[in-house]
Amino acid sequence: MEKLSDYSKALIPELRLEDFSQDTLAEIARLYAKLFLGLDGLWYRRVRDRFGEEGALICDAETWEDIVRYETVMIRRYLKIKGNDLAALLKTTQLSPWFQLTRSHIELKDKNSAVLTVNYCPTVDALENKGEGSENRVCQSICPKIYQGIAALFSPNISVKCLKTLPRKSKDDVCCQWEYHS
Repeated sequence: MEKLSDYSKALIPELRLEDFSQDTLAEIARLYAKLFLGLDGLWYRRVRDRFGEEGALICDAETWEDIVRYETVMIRRYLKIKGNDLAALLKTTQLSPWFQLTRSHIELKDKNSAVLTVNYCPTVDALENKGEGSENRVCQSICPKIYQGIAALFSPNISVKCLKTLPRKSKDDVCCQWEYHS
C-alpha cells in the first residue's frame, strides 16, 4: 500500500501510524503535541476557575514536575538517550512534546555549557493573545521548575539559570533564555 499523506479517503479498518508518509507522521506528532498542550491549558483554566490563580499555579507546577519526570524517562528509554551529561539533557528536552512546538536555538558553547533561547512559545502566544496579563506569572513560576526539574533528573551538577523571561517588548522579542552549566 502507498503511504498516506492524509486520511481523506475510505476507512481503513486496520489502520496503523506506519501507513502514513514520513511527512504526515511528523505532522501527526505535532498535532499530538498540540493536543497535549491544549489539555494542559484546559486543565489549568478549570483549576483556576475553581480554586483561583494561586491554587492553579501551585497545581500546575506540581503537575509539570510529574510530567517532566515521566516524559524524560520515556523519551530516554524509547530513543536510547544515554548518559547524564548536558548533551543528553538537551537532546531529551528537544524531543519533549511541548518543546517540539517552540521555535528555539541551542548554542552549545562546550560540553559543559550551553544557552537555550526560545523565540516562540505557543503557551506565551496564547496567554498574550488572551490579554489577561497572566503570562508573566505563569512563565515565571512554571518554566523555571520545568527546566530545572529536567536538569535535576540528569545530574545535581547541572545548573540552569534564567537569563531572560517575560515580559517582552514585542512578539519578535525572545520569550525566554536559559543558561546551562555542568
